[in-house]
Amino acid sequence: MVTLRDPLPEPLDHLMSGWVRTGRLGADVRRFLAHHGCRPTAEHSQAVVAVAEQAARRFGAQVDAVAAAAWLHDVSAVIPRAQRLEAALALGIPVLDEERAVPMILHQKLSAVMAEALFGVHDADVLAAIRYHTTLHPSAGLPAKVVFVADKLAWDQPGRPPYEAALSAALERSPDAAVCVYLDWLWEGRASLPVLHPWMVAARAAFCSGAGGGA
Repeated sequence: MVTLRDPLPEPLDHLMSGWVRTGRLGADVRRFLAHHGCRPTAEHSQAVVAVAEQAARRFGAQVDAVAAAAWLHDVSAVIPRAQRLEAALALGIPVLDEERAVPMILHQKLSAVMAEALFGVHDADVLAAIRYHTTLHPSAGLPAKVVFVADKLAWDQPGRPPYEAALSAALERSPDAAVCVYLDWLWEGRASLPVLHPWMVAARAAFCSGAGGGA
């Protein structure tokens, strides 16, 4: 957990300029992202919320916690990709070698820090769901799994996700089944990935039967 100072450290303090938090999380996130020129991220986040809330109700996850994590999971989009490694290091976030190589992955950790520092979120389940939403993690609980799957179904790239039908069918059974569809899809295409994130490997070994976890 990163301990933040008051006032906010330099990588985050400028983000508050021209924006005031009202306490209405969904509206606050939409306004924050729009204020910083990230309207498509706001639209993606709203789509993730819709999928995540439906899955949370179906499988007994806390809907408010899942929705909060879904709203905030990509809030660090306001930090340009070229600045994310520098920002993470300045904030004292532990950075893995794979994240140094591909700093885009750091957005999950940065979003968790921003959720706490800028939006006043302190719920451990919400912060974990944000922190693990890209790679997952072997310690992920139900809220994190739901947000992870919802993020993959609410595809933010052109076209339809190649795993959509299999993932949707698996989610009818359980979040764990859906998690494994996506993790297995990544694993099968691992040769084309720029890095193999150790959290993803460990999550697949923890949650998916027959997964050895070796590279």
